[in-house]
Amino acid sequence: MATIAVLGTLDTKGVEHAFLAEQIRSHGHQPLLIDVGMMGAQGVTADIDHLQVAAAGDFDFDSMLSRRDRGECVTAMAAAAPLILQQLLAEGRIDGVISLGGGGGTAIATAAMRALPIGFPKLMVSTLASGNTEHYVGTKDIVMMPSIVDVAGLNRISKTVFCRAAGAICGMVDSEIPQQGERPIVVASMFGNTTDCVNAAIPLLEEAGYEVLVFHSTGSGGRSMESLIDSGMVAGVLDITTTEWADELVGGTLSAGSTRLDATAQQQVPSIVVPGCLDMVNFGAPETVPERFADRNFYHHNPQVTLMRTNVEENAELGRIFAEKVNAYQAPTTVLLPLRAISVISAAGQAFHNPLADTVLFDAIKENLRADIEVQSLDLEINDPAFATACAEALLRNQSTA
Repeated sequence: MATIAVLGTLDTKGVEHAFLAEQIRSHGHQPLLIDVGMMGAQGVTADIDHLQVAAAGDFDFDSMLSRRDRGECVTAMAAAAPLILQQLLAEGRIDGVISLGGGGGTAIATAAMRALPIGFPKLMVSTLASGNTEHYVGTKDIVMMPSIVDVAGLNRISKTVFCRAAGAICGMVDSEIPQQGERPIVVASMFGNTTDCVNAAIPLLEEAGYEVLVFHSTGSGGRSMESLIDSGMVAGVLDITTTEWADELVGGTLSAGSTRLDATAQQQVPSIVVPGCLDMVNFGAPETVPERFADRNFYHHNPQVTLMRTNVEENAELGRIFAEKVNAYQAPTTVLLPLRAISVISAAGQAFHNPLADTVLFDAIKENLRADIEVQSLDLEINDPAFATACAEALLRNQSTA
């Protein structure tokens, strides 16, 4: 029998969470009701009440209530709830977590869920699940389930959704995870324009005894990779596709934020780094491209994705940023430069072929890079099997000297 945390604002949604808890019991598991509301549970008795949660956050509960500022209360509980769940997990008292919520409840519960490790079952039934959930999910594996109707009472729709949600979280905690062994982990960054390179490098690393996890460089993918590196679980970084920095600098849609490339430095992980796909900035359909870019070189990847070629000035700055980030790396690191093309479409005869822009990028990297960091300038396209082999061999060599 597993114990599943049922986390919610029980002052306004006590009846709904009590119903959910009963469904979990019917599946043979034990619910642990945790109240993250401000006024005390209504319609249910909490196993961990709101005062205990507030105490974990170490804030002046009475003073906050007197101000009647709902936003302040939600913010405070969103800071305290993660501490409660982390403590329960450390003590081995919970095997999964589920919550029901509107705006405030979703903000609090998902903040708590994001504090839990990848692989731990997390399910959020929310009125906001059908919209943009990026700021709720972050880089964690939180399942967002639409509530369809508001979490406001029990009716034929809400009961159906809550029953299915209870079944889902119980199924998640019941699932057996196949043992993967203890092979050290290498993370790799990939885009459609660098797929052949990464796919050719993976078997070489696997043959050397590593498990390779690939992340799509789409903003959220880069952030997820950084998060995993920062967790301390990663033994090596195959960062072939650093394209998200082009979106961060120019204003595209797939930025991973200004901390992209930082985790490798913080965790001192052996790595190779390549300016893969820094020739492109991502936008949506053509009509979504800002007017200020009207005279630029575009490539229509598909009806929903428009790529814009980075220009000389942008590449000079991207090279400087790239070098500045890598300069913070203390573990063995190699920068590899594919001189003939940094993406499929920057090769000779392709839409983004611009030797001057590429040369400016490469020169900026070399001019700003720390003198003791190895640079390999290879007269190859990024997807040439020989370049992939060079990347894998450099990473294995860096591993051996770490």
